[in-house]
Parts: sequence; C-alpha cells; structure tokens
Amino acid sequence: MSVPAHTKTHPVADELARLLFEGADRERVHGDWRRLVRGREFAYRAELSPQERTALSYERLRLLNEAVGDPVALAADPHRLAGLHEWTGPVDGGLTTLASIHYNLFLGSVIDHDGGRERDLSRFTSLQSTGTFLCTELEHGNDVASMETVAVFDRATGGFRLTTPTEGAQKFMPNTSLAGGPKTAVVAARLLVDGDDRGTFLFLTPLSDESGHLPGVRVRPLPGRTGTPVDHCLTAFDQVWLPREALLEAEHGRLAADGTLASSLGNRRKRLLRSINRVTMGKLCMSAGTLGMSRAALTIAVRYAHSRLLSGPRAGERIPLAAHRSHHGRLLHSLATAYAMTFLHRSTVNLFATHAQEERAEVEREVAVAKGWITWQAREITTECRERCGAQGLFPANGLADLPLNIEGGITAEGDNLVIWVKAASEMVFGHQVTRTDDTPAPPADREITELPYLRSLLADVERIWQDRARAALREGPSGDPVGRWNVTSDAALEMVSAHARLRAADAFLAAIARTADARAGHLMRNLCRLFLLRQVGAHTGDLLAEGRITADHVRGLPKAVDTVVGSLAPHLMTLVDAFDLPAEVLSNIPIASGGYVGGADVGGDLVGAGAALSAYAPGGG
Repeated sequence: MSVPAHTKTHPVADELARLLFEGADRERVHGDWRRLVRGREFAYRAELSPQERTALSYERLRLLNEAVGDPVALAADPHRLAGLHEWTGPVDGGLTTLASIHYNLFLGSVIDHDGGRERDLSRFTSLQSTGTFLCTELEHGNDVASMETVAVFDRATGGFRLTTPTEGAQKFMPNTSLAGGPKTAVVAARLLVDGDDRGTFLFLTPLSDESGHLPGVRVRPLPGRTGTPVDHCLTAFDQVWLPREALLEAEHGRLAADGTLASSLGNRRKRLLRSINRVTMGKLCMSAGTLGMSRAALTIAVRYAHSRLLSGPRAGERIPLAAHRSHHGRLLHSLATAYAMTFLHRSTVNLFATHAQEERAEVEREVAVAKGWITWQAREITTECRERCGAQGLFPANGLADLPLNIEGGITAEGDNLVIWVKAASEMVFGHQVTRTDDTPAPPADREITELPYLRSLLADVERIWQDRARAALREGPSGDPVGRWNVTSDAALEMVSAHARLRAADAFLAAIARTADARAGHLMRNLCRLFLLRQVGAHTGDLLAEGRITADHVRGLPKAVDTVVGSLAPHLMTLVDAFDLPAEVLSNIPIASGGYVGGADVGGDLVGAGAALSAYAPGGG
C-alpha cells in the first residue's frame, strides 16, 4: 500500500472528482484557482516572520487578482467566488481572508447598491487600493444592530461627518493597516439627519494612500492572533468628511438633497440587514475555505498513512500505517463527512444563486445552518488528520498544523456559529416542516439497517423528534418570561438544527449518487454515504428505538454494519482522496504527502526524529 505516483489519476477518481467539483461547470468554477495555487509563489515558507507572512499574503492577493479576469463579475458569481476560497484556504489562510473581504464584502457591497457598476472602480479592481469592510465594533459584535459609529448628514456640504463617538465603537479587527498598500473601506454607520437616526448604512471611505493614513482616520494594530497572520486593527474616525456619493444607496434607502429618506423597508433593523447582506455570501465563502482545508488535510493524512511503514506481525515485515483499522477507520469516517460537506455546500450555493426574493429569509437560514455545520466538521476533520500524522503533523511545513487554527477564524467570521444557529433554531421550531422521502410501508423489523432510504428516513425522524421536543418545551416554558422559555427550549432546538444540517447533507449526497455515471464510483459513493448515515443514526439509537423506528436487532447489528462498510472502503482510501484533486505541485511541497519526509528535515526542523514518535501507539511498534 505505497503512495502511487501522482502522474495519472484513476478513472474512478476522475468520476468522483467530476461529482465533487460541479460537473460540467468544473473548469469555470475551479480551474483558475487550482492552477493558481500550483505556482511556486504559493509554497509554504517557514523562515518568514508574522509581518512577512502578512506581506506575502498581500503579494499573493495581487497574483490572484491577475487570475480573476473581471473582479466585478467575480463578486457577482457565487459559485466562482466560493471556489476561490476552497483552493486558497489550504495554502494561505491569510490570503483567503484578504480575498474574501476585498471581493465579497467590499467590492460586492459596492456593486450590490445603486450605481455600483457606474462608479469608477478601477482603483479597486486593479488593487491600487485594497478594499476592507468595517462593521463589527469593539463592544458590538453579534449585537451589530447596537453599533455606535455615526455618519452625520452635513446640510452645508451635502456630505457626511463620520465619527467614532466612544472607545467601544472602534471598528474591531478589520485589515486597515498600511500593509499591502492603500486601503479603502465600506464602513457601516448610523445615518443621522438633524439628530434623527435613520438606520445603518454603508459609506465608501478612503482610509490611506501612498503617504499613510488619511486625516481623521486612527488605526491601531491588534496583538497577533492564532492562525495565519493578518493585519487586524482597531479603527476609529474623528469627524472624517465624506462626499454625498460615499453613501451606498438602494431601494432600502435613498437620501434626498433635503435630507429626506425614501425606503422600501419599514424599520431600521431591516435596513441594516439589507445594507450588510453580503454577510450571507460571506458565510458561503467561510465554509468553502474550511471545506478546502479539510479535504487537503485528508489528502495529506491518507498519503502519509500509506508511506509510513511500521513493524508487521512477522519478523522483518514492514506494513503501512494505513493497514490498521484503528487508523484507516477514523480517516474513512472523516472522508465520508468531507464528501457530505462538499455536496451540502454545492447544493447550498446553488440554492443561494437561484433563489427568488420571496425565498430570501429561508435561504439565508439554510446558508447559516450549512456554514455552522461545515465549519465545525472541518475543525474535527483537520484535528483528526493532524493527530493521525503524529508529531509530523505539528510542523507547519507538513501542511496540517495551521489548518485547525485557520478554521477557528471561519467558525467565528460572518456570524459566530452558535449565534447563527440559535437564530435558525428559533425560526425552525414552528416555522419549518421536516421532509420525509421513504414511504416504504414495511415495518422496521423487515428493514435492513444499511438501506440508504431507510437510513435517510431515520435521520429525518431524528430531526422530527427534536423539533417535537423543542415545541413542547416552548409551550410549557414559564409564562411571562421570554428568556426563561427560550432557555428551556434552546438545547432541543439546537439539536433539531444539527439534525437538519446532517439531513440536508445526506440528501445532497444521495442526489450526487443519482448523477454517478461510473458503476465503480457509484459503489464507492453508496458505501461512503452509508458510512456517513450509519454514524449519524448511531448517535440516536435510543430515541429511534423508543419511537419504534428501529429494533433491538438493528441496534445490536449497528457496530458490525459500520465495520463491514469501513472494511469495504479501506482499499480505496487513495482513490477517495485523489478525487479531491489537490495539485501534484502542492503535494510535492509537503514532505509527508510526497513520501519525502525522511529527507525533508531542512524544511521544518528535525522531521526525521520527530516522525519516530508516530509508530509508538500502533500494533507491532516501529
């Protein structure tokens, strides 16, 4: 089970890759980004300081911008924008952050408002000025509706005075330093007209030029954080004058010359949500970045598991680490989840890209649910892969050490996962109908626990069970105490959201299976989906047994069913990760992914000695 040459992909892996990467749209969505990260400019450089790594991310942003083509078209294309994050995430988390802010939050916000396409955007599309996005404040994160930054309408000039009134109103964590050259921001601020708060809008605000920060703009660097470094700062404004055209307007708010506001929305909260609606696409971007990281981690860990040899049961025998069920079983569970995550992300991006306006609220909720589940699963997968590579996984040169830390940023960015799930849960308790697709009349005793339709229906039952519990808790909660009522409801409601995410992932997986054109790939896909569903259902056997949806024999047979599927998939580990299509040039720069770790001590410390620790726990020793 040695690592095969990466010059030719197996036809089955080709078919799996077709399913994973958008089918006929694969080249348009992923081609440019995959080719970009193959370049030597994107190889890991261990010798750089945090400041130098930040500077390198900005240099790479310029290389990326050359590959973009039309940046305005990119910002308007959810599929291609998400694809960018999938491929840059594994090679440079800082670049992924910068690109997400510039193309989605900044440029996307400008073009989504009136006149966005008529403005002269050449400074931003050429990166003469890099865009950034200032919304969150030091004291106002998840309660962004309470932000304090104000833009006061100046009747004398027709413009605005942008001001940070308190220390707590400083914009928190935007990349507003002088690193990377001049910056321009879209700043979320309350529009005040004659002292009247008209709601939060976005204002196009130059921050710096070639000489430094502009008058009235105060920027202070924040301490270094975990993960790939970015120039995070605190940013404040002192009576910064902005011209009339700085206000980004649309139907949700247009300001007349006399200060009258015309709006299609009836309250300030709705105007805020419309102003910052690019955050929804940002959730898809963040989950895409972590998705790419988890697939890269699995590719590295599986390839290392095949090249790392241990003592076998017979004298003088050497066998690969991948031979052990205790090792490949964990990787296979992670692989099944990664496939499910990918198919869920594809279906969610499609849903977002094609939805009608009246479906907006539901689609935003589905995006939030998917973002939470995908990023949380990505953290588990990358941590698992790092551990399965032992001490080798601790060296950043081996491509794994930074990934869990970078994923933490994705978990928090564009809405902290728990917060956005709580919002989704509150809406879904009574505002959501669980879907069931398995109408087979056969009683549970006549069903096989490995049947895909049956497993899918069981997961739908799990969602229904927790929704029923949440509804009962809410009805029976303390009257006159909204917080108390939600407190007794939230655990069940959040479990309902978790089941819903997993059910949507399963449905997306099953839909991909239906599109499979190769019988061998279809067999692998069905077994991967079966493994994914068995694990999801296995965590809820008590509830399903109590509801009469499974039998005691099903529960007793579940471990063997899982082991049988794992055993059937184990010989295909390399094929399953080859389908992730990570370029050979990227893998060749990662010692443990290319089989070159024994001679690679110079790229990340004493990798030879460190690697010896890996075999200590494995049967047979090393």
